[in-house]
Amino acid sequence: MTTFLAELVGTMILIILGNGVVAGAVLKQSKSEDQGWLVITVAWGLAVTMAIYAVGSFSGAHINPAVTISLAMSGDFPWADVPLYIAAQMLGAFIGAVVVYLHYLPHWKVTDDADKKLAVFSTDPAISNSGANLLSEIIGTFILVLGILAIGANEFTEGLNPLIVGALIVSIGLSLGGTTGYAINPARDLAPRIAHFLLPIPGKRDSNWSYSWIPVVGPIIGGIYGGVFYYAVFKGEVTMAFWAFTVIIVAVVAVAIIQNRKGSEE
Repeated sequence: MTTFLAELVGTMILIILGNGVVAGAVLKQSKSEDQGWLVITVAWGLAVTMAIYAVGSFSGAHINPAVTISLAMSGDFPWADVPLYIAAQMLGAFIGAVVVYLHYLPHWKVTDDADKKLAVFSTDPAISNSGANLLSEIIGTFILVLGILAIGANEFTEGLNPLIVGALIVSIGLSLGGTTGYAINPARDLAPRIAHFLLPIPGKRDSNWSYSWIPVVGPIIGGIYGGVFYYAVFKGEVTMAFWAFTVIIVAVVAVAIIQNRKGSEE
């Protein structure tokens, strides 16, 4: 199996199982309707675990452009391979979203809520505030990449690492996911959002493109910072990228605070 095919298949598995649990929880007349946040977060963790088991030995199972870019920024992955990985991840996520659509084919027509139909494919904020929403995605992906690197630095029984990473995803979802739905993965949000736009879903709404940049930009910034932070703090390898992204994070925090204050005054 080539690395391109591995990343495609791994990301496809991630979306089939991850978006699939959301569909089951929100679409009408599903046997798992209204099962709630705990079921969704646990299923996403298991989806990541399964994807890593499936293709980890072939491509490293990045299954996330933010992870790929972060590893490249940290010098652990060749920049020349980044476009190939991201293309595979985007295509795999799109195919996975189409599979979920087909799997729940009769349920789209009986579901009246267009927002829930969109939620099967992509994330949206609980409270719309671009600065705070961007910061949430940055923090979530920062913890994701920092956690992955920390897990990799420890020795586990052979084959246990994917389960530990899956547990990390569950933890992020339970602790940090309530603000934006924790995309923490540009391919996981953008490619299925494109699928939502293209697929003939009865009674669908617009694909909320005005928000779509946040689950892309936030995870990339957070992922890069998670990587350079790990090397700076845990290994003492401070780079210019660490300082540059520290400044970016501070700027985002400032914008989020200012926007929140303005919103409170209004």
